[in-house]
Amino acid sequence: MLSGYAGKLQEFVYSLQVRRNAVIYRRLGKTELMVSEIGFGGEWLERHPEEDGVELIRYAHEKGINIIDCWMPDPKSRDIIGKGIADCRDEWYVQGHFGSTWQNGQYVRSRDLKVVKPAFEDLLNRIGGGYIDLGMIHYVDAMDDWNGLKNSEFLDYVMEQKEKGIIRHIGLSTHNPRTARLAAESGFVEMILFSINPAFDLRPATEDLESMLGGYDESLSGIDPERALFYQICEENDVGITVMKGFFGGRLFDPERSPFGTAFTSPQLIHYALTRPGVKAVMCGYDTKEQVDEAVSYETASDEEKDYASVIANAPLHSSKGQCTYCGHCRPCPVNIDIAMVNKFYDLAVQQPEVPESVKAHYQALGHTASECVGCRGCESRCPFEVPVAERMKKTAALFGC
Repeated sequence: MLSGYAGKLQEFVYSLQVRRNAVIYRRLGKTELMVSEIGFGGEWLERHPEEDGVELIRYAHEKGINIIDCWMPDPKSRDIIGKGIADCRDEWYVQGHFGSTWQNGQYVRSRDLKVVKPAFEDLLNRIGGGYIDLGMIHYVDAMDDWNGLKNSEFLDYVMEQKEKGIIRHIGLSTHNPRTARLAAESGFVEMILFSINPAFDLRPATEDLESMLGGYDESLSGIDPERALFYQICEENDVGITVMKGFFGGRLFDPERSPFGTAFTSPQLIHYALTRPGVKAVMCGYDTKEQVDEAVSYETASDEEKDYASVIANAPLHSSKGQCTYCGHCRPCPVNIDIAMVNKFYDLAVQQPEVPESVKAHYQALGHTASECVGCRGCESRCPFEVPVAERMKKTAALFGC
């Protein structure tokens, strides 16, 4: 397994070799799968005629998209995905979920193997190929649910499928940074499907997804510390993140419904998610080929078109003053320091009693480190969040010794 600097080098070289139609590929943590950073969230497929959905998946593949999520238990959605990827099954990475079942014509989340097993076998049959790339433990938001997985028949069944090669890697889906963090530290969960957007990042951890969908308080500001810590732990433990709910169901496109009181664009929201530590792919939902084109256009968008930071900083509601969001506004640096990456590694390091060796190795692999900062503060004049960059560079140099 490649990790640290070697893993980053593999990711860079692979992207140069296989980049198609401007789509970039990222290494999905310890799975070592190279996934398109623009993914396919399949939950809207059941709204369309089968032939339209199949054509949409094939079109996404032509654009270079190679990862798709199938949490949906309904036969129609699964059939559409299976037929859409049939001609190139080995070129797709499928996130298929354990515990998402279809009972009496309805979705039911379950840990009962009497329904879990048939639902997973149905998924295998409809997706095709005889395997699932990423076997996802479905929807673990509650701490009781996470604790109940330990030494359970459900987890034994997941592990058995991994041992048999029926699933290639074990993943987990959740909206709760507390259970997500435990999964990232567990050792057996290799990647996580997590809900990320600028609005969700304001919210404290909760086991109730519905509470995240409304009731935003204007006094909230900055990324919730537990969410920031989860991202950092994923980066440190080489656990890749794929993103769901990146557009907040479209609410962030509408200033009337956005918690910020202003609208974002698709490239801005994709860029926001991809700049979180550990994130490798954003699973966008599509109704049309035009929406696929819009998402893929992120790869050729200008810095101005990707700029989510100015939207947040100038929004009438909320603020992230003083907190680095790794947006890159600080560029260019006269001595070529990658300030956003230095800040990421600093934030990773200070969360631990001692600087982790993996973080230190990543930091030292940068071409230029914080000790080279000349204190010109030009970066601070460009930062929309008023981060005291020069002071942080001093602290970082002292922390890492270079």
